[in-house]
Amino acid sequence: MLIGVPKEIKVHEYRVGLTPAGVRELARHGHRILVQAGAGEGIGIGDAQYQAAGAQIVGTAQEVYAHAELVVKVKEPQPVECKMLREGQVLFAYLHLAPDPGQARALLESGCVAIAYETVTDDRGGLPLLAPMSEVAGRMSIQAGAHAMEKAAGGNGVLLGGVPGVTPAKVVVIGGGVVGYNAARVAVGMGAHVTVLDRSLARLNWLDTVFDGRLTTLYSTTDALENEVRSADLVIGAVLVPGAAAPKLVTRAMLKDMRPGTVVVDVAIDQGGCFETSRPTTHQNPTFIEEGIVHYCVANMPGAVARTSTFALTNATLPYALALADKGYRKALLDDPHLCHGLNVHRGKITYKAVAEALGYEYQPAHEALKPWWQPPEH
Repeated sequence: MLIGVPKEIKVHEYRVGLTPAGVRELARHGHRILVQAGAGEGIGIGDAQYQAAGAQIVGTAQEVYAHAELVVKVKEPQPVECKMLREGQVLFAYLHLAPDPGQARALLESGCVAIAYETVTDDRGGLPLLAPMSEVAGRMSIQAGAHAMEKAAGGNGVLLGGVPGVTPAKVVVIGGGVVGYNAARVAVGMGAHVTVLDRSLARLNWLDTVFDGRLTTLYSTTDALENEVRSADLVIGAVLVPGAAAPKLVTRAMLKDMRPGTVVVDVAIDQGGCFETSRPTTHQNPTFIEEGIVHYCVANMPGAVARTSTFALTNATLPYALALADKGYRKALLDDPHLCHGLNVHRGKITYKAVAEALGYEYQPAHEALKPWWQPPEH
């Protein structure tokens, strides 16, 4: 199969879809790989390293999209990239379609086959291709939040870990999944007072055990959420509904009760955000102030630590890319129900239920979409 790796063009996105090691594995399986010139520059990997691994370097994204059967990238295709997609071409990337009707419409019009990293599952109920970036984003959320708390950045001037004789910051983490755990891990390590809210008692019990009582766990209700954010210095939004838009858990009214200069970091912004007042920001202009509260809502947080993120992502995505290339997308998806959960768009149809419901499209189950055109309908 001919696989293409374009250079990412989203603002301040430096990650790349494959490392040279990933290219070498695919080449060893007999596949051809086209890599756009300069695709790895943002993480310190030159074209020569890709060539040594077996890739062919091409000058433009147009060349990648014009020839590749499978396009492997990181972030969702930007409008100019969507126009280069063609019917039947397989796109393997983060998509986050539920809060992005424009991208969904463009993918449908292209006739491509779009497989989203964020909805691929595993046999433990996890999201293996989202997990590594969730780990990065969770850890970064505390780093970013601590900086935004500085007075010069608009924050309340509180040091996260305090000092002897001075109370440390109160950090509230909404959601105890991969993002929430990693955020809590860093915040606890820096000496903050940490509270995690979640609706899974089993998860709260696990967190309490893992942290050995070094943080507070609370069952998440509206009352508990209101009380906790009111007294917080830093709030991390770490909720996730796979493939669907994030619920707006923190309302504008709640923000009005919070102390001015409090910082909120909305890690769920890729899925629309879990704060009512959130809107996507960039690494160039990461924050804004609404109701006196500093909002950090960067939609590609792991892009700031692009080298770490790229290697972590390729480690996770490579086995699936190999399956798609070795078997062809149809057989790979039919053979692996977990990979099949990643299919969001198939030749003009939405094939992921939560996306269809969020955007008002007719839903076609993936297994129906993958039937060969000559297969008679079931009676």
